[in-house]
This record gives sequence, structure tokens and C-alpha cells, in this order.
Amino acid sequence: MRAAGLLWAALWGLLLPPVTADEGILHASGNGVPPVTKDYCIIYNSNWMSLPQSLDNATFRTLENLTSTVLCNSSEVPSGLMKDKAVVVMRGNCSFLEKARIAQSLGAKMLLIASKPRLSPLSDNKTDFEDVTLPVALIRYNDIVDMQLTLGNEVNVTLYSPPLPEFDFSMVVIFLIAVFTVALGGYWSGVAELENLKAIASPGERETRRKKEENVTFTPVTVILFVVICCVMLVLLYFFYKWLVYVIISVFCLASAMSLYNCLAALIGEIPFGQCRIACCNKNIEVRLIFLAVFCIAAAVVWAVFRNEDRWAWILQDILGVAFCLNFIKTLKMPNFKSCVILLGLLLLYDVFFVFITPFITKNGASIMVEVAAGPFGNSEKLPVVIRVPRLEYSASTLCDMPFSLLGFGDIIVPAYAIGMVLTFIVLALMKMGQPALLYLVPCTLITSSLVAWRRKEMKKFWKGSSYQMMEHLDYTGNEETTASANEQPGGQ
Repeated sequence: MRAAGLLWAALWGLLLPPVTADEGILHASGNGVPPVTKDYCIIYNSNWMSLPQSLDNATFRTLENLTSTVLCNSSEVPSGLMKDKAVVVMRGNCSFLEKARIAQSLGAKMLLIASKPRLSPLSDNKTDFEDVTLPVALIRYNDIVDMQLTLGNEVNVTLYSPPLPEFDFSMVVIFLIAVFTVALGGYWSGVAELENLKAIASPGERETRRKKEENVTFTPVTVILFVVICCVMLVLLYFFYKWLVYVIISVFCLASAMSLYNCLAALIGEIPFGQCRIACCNKNIEVRLIFLAVFCIAAAVVWAVFRNEDRWAWILQDILGVAFCLNFIKTLKMPNFKSCVILLGLLLLYDVFFVFITPFITKNGASIMVEVAAGPFGNSEKLPVVIRVPRLEYSASTLCDMPFSLLGFGDIIVPAYAIGMVLTFIVLALMKMGQPALLYLVPCTLITSSLVAWRRKEMKKFWKGSSYQMMEHLDYTGNEETTASANEQPGGQ
């Protein structure tokens, strides 16, 4: 479990902001009775043109499929074929606006450019094409193929861009999941620590618990190593995502299955019946725990097989993700507040650097964090390091690769206090774009923890940690001895 946790540590800082672009909707309608309609994602440049916000003001055009050409020369298309139509051509060597100028000169009223690579923002020097006025949009080539299969060869299309909803209630669901996970994980960790304190008076029981518990303590040196691994792993994912993504998926299956087992085994251990055992490998194993292990492995395997099934696989991913976070919160031990400050401070710098600074370094001007989150070079596989909840409000974003509201595991494990989560969601709603949550969670975590310690006059003990823990142990043992003496005194008299 420690090895899996160490590899996962490289991914906790990942945030998944969507790629910045103007997103819109292509509404397609077939000629059947009743007509079949379907919506598809498009990317356009709002500086070139504006789209209507609803279908009420939209104009439908007959779609002419010319994906056999890239339209870099007017001679590629017969005269009159485009007149008063919406035209779709392939992405090619010439610029978007060069294609638009040719299409406009041939009488087209709308230009769609089909792209096999992942959709990217439209960028060209518009000052050289002031005469171009027809709408231009980028669409996935696979969507054009699906359009023909679903709606037939005679299709009418229009473009519109509904305004983004002010608030999506899926964020409330994510907030409740995050706070529930942190609260339950903290409670579980506290119960385990209390049992450790009770075992201090008995050397035999203390040794038994030491073998049973697998805690990971973050010292300042471990913290620095942790962040270095995060940086190295993220850069490796950026360059070798095509192969490493499957390594991460395999690790997720292993770590989440073990975490789900640990969580459910703790609950089953409180049930007083069904404890029959069988002998295996010189050990007595409870039969119910064998069935539990099979169930947890099966859950991880089912997710791995159907992980791209958006209708329901997100539920299983969230269950496995919550189990992983719970187990890690219970397992991770911070020896003092100093280590916590170093960890969160370095993770904050890590987050800000890879989100905001790397766009000035990379060739395409995109942040490494965003590229890894979206899947570099058009890779459809996504990293399973997030809690996913389907967006409840319909918008272009639900079609353009972001049909889910996302929260990275790192924003829960490092830990997502309610105040920081609320602040993150407020900024998210105001800015209308993905946010590096640690930018808000880290200050809220450190400030609230410091205020509580200062209020209790325990700041020095909180900062040093080790002496505070030892004093707690001594106080607990002393209280036990005092209580025992008090109980013996009446008998002695």
C-alpha cells in the first residue's frame, strides 16, 4: 500500500481546469418524420463573430459534406455547390480564415472545419481577413461521421452558444462528498489514534497494533521528496502520457481495491456474527473477509473495463476514489504543524507554477497541468484522480469534453476544509473557468489551524508536534494510574 501511495503522491496536486476556448453548440436536424435532432460541440472565436444565445434566433442551413477536401484552393470544389449552404471541410495546411475566405467567395453561409486531433482554440490574424463575415467553427471529425450515421445524408444545421449557467448544483454534490470524506477520514484516524494511546500501557498490545497499523509519517525530508516526485511525475506524464496513463489506471485499480477493502473491513469488524474461519497458509482467515476481498477486486476490475462509460462508471469511480481518500487520510500522519506548513506551501507553489507559469515555457502556450488533465496529443484516456459528478445544467461545456464537475483527490487529501471549498466554488462561478483549488484551500487550512491552536494557547506544541504528542501520552497514562489508585483506596481502608 505504501508503494502505491508513493506513486499516487505524484498525482495529488493535479487540478483539472478545462482548456480555455469559446465553446458553442451545433444543432443538427434530420429530414425524417418526426425529425431526429442531436447536438454537437464546436469551438469558435468570439472575436471573429458572435453566435445567437438560443435556437429562437438561429438560422438553419443545409449541410454539405466536403470532408474529402481541405479547401485551400477554390478549384477544389465545383462552382455553385456551396451556395447558401453550411459546408464542412477537413483541417489542412492553410489557415482557418483562408478557408473561410474561399468558402465565402463560393457562396457558403457557414464553415465547419473537421478536426481529427483534439479541438483547440481558433487563432488567426483577423486584421488580414476583415472581409470574412461568415461563421467559422471547429468540430470533431468523429462527430461528422456520427451525424451521418444518426441523421442521414440530408441534414440541416445551425450554431448557437447558450450562456454559461451562473451556478451548477453538481458543485453542491462535490462539496458534500469532499467534506464528508474529510470528516469521516479524520474521525477514523482519531479513533485509531485513541486506540494506540490506550495500548501504551500494555507492551504486548502495543506491538500487536504496531504490526497491524501501516501509518506513513511525513517528516520535512519526506515532504520535500514527495513534492519532487510530484514534479517529476507530472513532467513525465506530459512527455510520455500515452503509456504512463495506463500505469496510473493500473495503480488506481490496485490502490482503490485495497482501500475499499480496508474501509469495509473496518465496518465488518464491528459486526459480531458471521465470524467463521478457515485455515490457510498457517493462518486463520475469516470467510467473510475472503468474500469482501473478491468483491473489492471485482469492483476495481469492472471500473477498469467500463471506465469510459459516462452514464454510470463515474459512480463507481467516485466510490473507489472516496475509499482511497478515506484510507489515505487515516494512514497519513503529520508529526507536527511545521511539516504541514512545508507540505502545503510547496504544493501551493507546485500548483501555481504548473498552472500559471508553464504556459510561458511550453511551445504551444498551454500549461503542463492543463495538457496532462486534458490528455496530451489528443489522447482520449483520462487520469482517474478526480471525483466526478455530471453537470446538472445544460451548456456547451457538457458537450465539449467537460460534462462533469471535477475535484482532484489531492484537494481532498490535503485537506479540503469547508471554508476553502466554498471560496473555491465562489471563484469558480465568478471566473467561469477551472481553478487551482489549492490556491484557496492551502491558506484556509493553515490560517484556520493556526487560529485554533493560538486560541487554545497550544501554538508551540502544535508547531513542534513530537513533544506535544509525548506529553499527551504521559498525561493519559498518569490519569489511568490516578484513577486506579483512587479505586484501590476505599478497599484498603
